[in-house]
Amino acid sequence: MKYDVCVIGLGYIGLPTASIFATRGLKVFGVDVRPDVVEIINAGGLHFHEPDLDVLVRAAVQSGNLRAGTGPQPADTFILAVPTPFSVGPKGEKIPDLSYVEQAARGIAPHVAAGNLVILESTSPVGTTELMRDWLTDERKKRGLPAVECLYAHCPERVLPGNMLKELVANDRIAGGLTPEAGRVAKELYQRFCTGEIFVSDARTAEMAKLTENSFRDVNIAFANELSLICERLNIDVWELIKLANRHPRVKILQPGPGVGGHCIAVDPWFIVHSAPEVAPLIRTAREVNDSKPHHIVARVKAAAAKLKDPVIACLGLAFKADIDDLRESPAMEITAEIAHGKLGRVLAVEPHVKTLPASLAKLGNVTFATAEDAVKQADIIVLLVNHRPFTAIDRALLRDKVVIDTRGFWR
Repeated sequence: MKYDVCVIGLGYIGLPTASIFATRGLKVFGVDVRPDVVEIINAGGLHFHEPDLDVLVRAAVQSGNLRAGTGPQPADTFILAVPTPFSVGPKGEKIPDLSYVEQAARGIAPHVAAGNLVILESTSPVGTTELMRDWLTDERKKRGLPAVECLYAHCPERVLPGNMLKELVANDRIAGGLTPEAGRVAKELYQRFCTGEIFVSDARTAEMAKLTENSFRDVNIAFANELSLICERLNIDVWELIKLANRHPRVKILQPGPGVGGHCIAVDPWFIVHSAPEVAPLIRTAREVNDSKPHHIVARVKAAAAKLKDPVIACLGLAFKADIDDLRESPAMEITAEIAHGKLGRVLAVEPHVKTLPASLAKLGNVTFATAEDAVKQADIIVLLVNHRPFTAIDRALLRDKVVIDTRGFWR
């Protein structure tokens, strides 16, 4: 059977994209290397938390338009939505890891036909769409298959976890083709569900646009985080300061926190720095400021723990932002792990959006999964790392006579 769309990667981006195309009447085949994920999706289920996505996936599967498997199938359009992390080089430099993109491109190579549209949705360094084309072409050559002329485009997502379905439909998008025809055809595809405007550009501009958007956020968060360090030194309430400064009609300072997480903002700026290190000192410095914030929080916890005998430390929140279950690049996870690894005390980890303690924390031995109520009651030191809505129910009276390190201004 030939499908309309084959989506490679059924994670936070691939699964919503596959499902929404399927509910718009296209025959969609989704691919994931994890057999358990494939089984869950084919049963109409969801393997991560995202509001209302379970309803969309179930509707897509029940319509007969969405199927999943562990290997690609022939289709008119292939969409790659795979991870693009970075590795650390011998001198500490951040190096983009494009192995998942290469694996996906080579994986679909035997299944493409002339005129197919091949889209890279994964946030990637400039030039990756061209590499995707080259890897696919090379794989066909290696297999003794004839060369085919496909259309290649980069169409980066612009969604916010926790509000993904609304933003997937309503946000403007960029269709960046390696050729003008590829950009035009990609635009026509996304118009099946996008109500936002779709701008056609070239692939390199589309790649850089996504990196620029996230780097803009990172630089501005770094300003807020650096302010928080300065205010702590000068005994000033940073949240009050920002509230007052933002009364200026042309000032909009973001909120500080324990660091920056998620697969986008914490990663993408390094792609720009790697591509042009000599001319990206501001972006590099912002990354360094935000990367250093978790260590500052741990130092505060260490100082507080040193004054207590056998302290119990409650870490409230493990996700990288409020009201989601996404732990990728989470500063809260980093802080909790560093506290536990440093043997600063017995650690109680709280995360209302996951069911079990993450394996990376469980293996440390001195971390226990707890409810917010139990953790706050038992703890001597309470570290508020994520401003999840359920934490608003915590009785403030329980915080009395405890050391509270509020990284979000939650209990000001």
